[in-house]
Amino acid sequence: MVTLGFIRNYTMKPSCRFLMTRKSLGIFGFAKCHHSLTSNLARNHVHKKQFSAYPLRIFGFGSAINDTQKIFCIPKTNFGQPRFISVFPYGDCTRRRASRGFSVVSSFASEVKGYSTSVETRVNDKNFERIYVQNGIGVKPLVVEKIDKDENVVGEEASRIGIAVPDEGENVNAENVEGVKGVEIAGPKRVESDIEKEAWKLLNDAIVSYCGSPVGTVAANDPGDKQPLNYDQVFIRDFVPSALAFLLRGEGEIVRNFLLHTLQLQSWEKTVDCYSPGQGLMPASFKVRTVPLDGNKFEEVLDPDFGESAIGRVAPVDSGLWWIILLRAYGKITGDCTLQERVDVQMGIKLILNLCLTDGFDMFPSLLVTDGSCMIDRRMGIHGHPLEIQALFYSALRCSREMLTVNDGSKNLVRAVNNRLSALSFHIREYYWVDIKKINEIYRYKTEEYSLDATNKFNIYPEQIPSWLMDWIPEEGGYLIGNLQPAHMDLRFFTLGNLWSVISSLGTPKQNKAILNLIEAKWDDIVGRMPLKICYPAIEDEDWRIITGSDPKNTPWSYHNGGSWPTLLWQFTLACIKMGRLELAQKAVALAEKRLAVDRWPEYYDTRTGKFIGKQSRLYQTWTIAGFLTSKVLLENPRMASMLLWEEDYELLEICVCGLSKTGRKKCSRGAAKSQILV
Repeated sequence: MVTLGFIRNYTMKPSCRFLMTRKSLGIFGFAKCHHSLTSNLARNHVHKKQFSAYPLRIFGFGSAINDTQKIFCIPKTNFGQPRFISVFPYGDCTRRRASRGFSVVSSFASEVKGYSTSVETRVNDKNFERIYVQNGIGVKPLVVEKIDKDENVVGEEASRIGIAVPDEGENVNAENVEGVKGVEIAGPKRVESDIEKEAWKLLNDAIVSYCGSPVGTVAANDPGDKQPLNYDQVFIRDFVPSALAFLLRGEGEIVRNFLLHTLQLQSWEKTVDCYSPGQGLMPASFKVRTVPLDGNKFEEVLDPDFGESAIGRVAPVDSGLWWIILLRAYGKITGDCTLQERVDVQMGIKLILNLCLTDGFDMFPSLLVTDGSCMIDRRMGIHGHPLEIQALFYSALRCSREMLTVNDGSKNLVRAVNNRLSALSFHIREYYWVDIKKINEIYRYKTEEYSLDATNKFNIYPEQIPSWLMDWIPEEGGYLIGNLQPAHMDLRFFTLGNLWSVISSLGTPKQNKAILNLIEAKWDDIVGRMPLKICYPAIEDEDWRIITGSDPKNTPWSYHNGGSWPTLLWQFTLACIKMGRLELAQKAVALAEKRLAVDRWPEYYDTRTGKFIGKQSRLYQTWTIAGFLTSKVLLENPRMASMLLWEEDYELLEICVCGLSKTGRKKCSRGAAKSQILV
């Protein structure tokens, strides 16, 4: 059992204790929080508009080894002795990783030919699990005690762990960004508009507390909604823009708590009809429930949803990918890299990667998923290899490559990550990209080619090219298609996948530039009166009946079927900043700012131009609010975006992992396409 006790010094605020038991490989398995009813749920303390973080005092017992020893900086000779440890971060994460082998591509380049682009076959036996056992799974219990400080030392303690506690009117602590490449200290903060003040108040009102600490934000907080369904839960994907808004404002505790609590939930047993998915699966959402006990006491319990209660019972593939992306962002912005170096966090990353990199029947490096496994969580014809999942997968792999501790136990996993990154980037750039030249090439495709040197590798029939695309594609610009499978190309434009391809450098610099050129050229279609379309165009008539199953929520130009989602603003802003197109982001944010507050912050908008509030749209949608605020903060200080972006990795692209010789019966296709994938 692992016991953690949190002791705080607020008047009338009860002590809080987590009681956790392990059910599987996860460090934590079950969580409860006991209180007395004389308290006021301690929730009122959350709405102070400021969060602070404090050092942890840890009493260590037993024979924790290697990585645990390094993370807590304990002398080897004394390790395993019961002792009191004060934990503080090392500082800048990138600098530390540079000294311990952050870039491992070169060291593995000579060995990669003997490995597939997924974790070796041994990943499914106990040898792979031994990676985790050797990195701290077998550690005896830790008792973690968290003690609040007086208010006059909060700022001092918070600064020691890299999280700013801003004063009134202050933006981001200069200490957090000083010395970070590409980041400048912002000047005096401009006066916030009334809309921004309202948005910050709404975002703070959406905060969910667990045992007196903030752990996330609800999906929507509409006081007039009598049937919230699951909109009163904390969703991993929905919380990401909220987390970034808090981090950019200097409030880090809520993000740290969220990352650790969702990590605990990863190890919970997940069963649907007597079948359990992989151990690395992250929940789609969780809810803090209050359970009455005997007498006048109660307990708070985290209740996760791994898809067992979701519409369609679909596992949230993107949750783990978003979690890894947010973990990197937390370290980059706060400078607190001790979180990502913790034994349990390292194991959580490995479990997610294990789930994604396991060998299967697929011939492609892209992830194969079912319909509804990401932001588009209803039937919309995206089963197979949807771009959104591939872009998030690529981003998560690049994040993991930065954060994984390289040692004998993780060496094979790091090699598999590098191999998959190389293969995935080539696959997406070569086969998902379309512009007017490529469409004309597809239009002239020959079919039924049985050859190693076939041009039409996926046997795409030219008749699949829809008539709307012939007229719609601009002379300058292009995009990555929504999906690719044998004899099938989904030629719809999916905004999130294309934006993340720009942000993560999954696309080439030339392709990234062309994506924004296309958005600019087709502004009325993709942005219209409210940014941004989740996909374009909508599927209609017979296609709608067949593909969606006549879904009454996904009618044409509504919800996931061509609806406009303001939360995509922050991702659009990041992409524009990266490509030097700040004016496009400013134009989109200004457009949204005119309507969002007046319309009470809807979840989505309907019609071809986004003219009307969505027919089933929740109001006061949290990620709409957070997406707007994050965009405003980034536009105010664009250089902060450098900590959330990835640049082109030419070293990675040069690695070929297929093992095919130039003179053999089969030849590697990368050589012929290298001129394209490197531009």
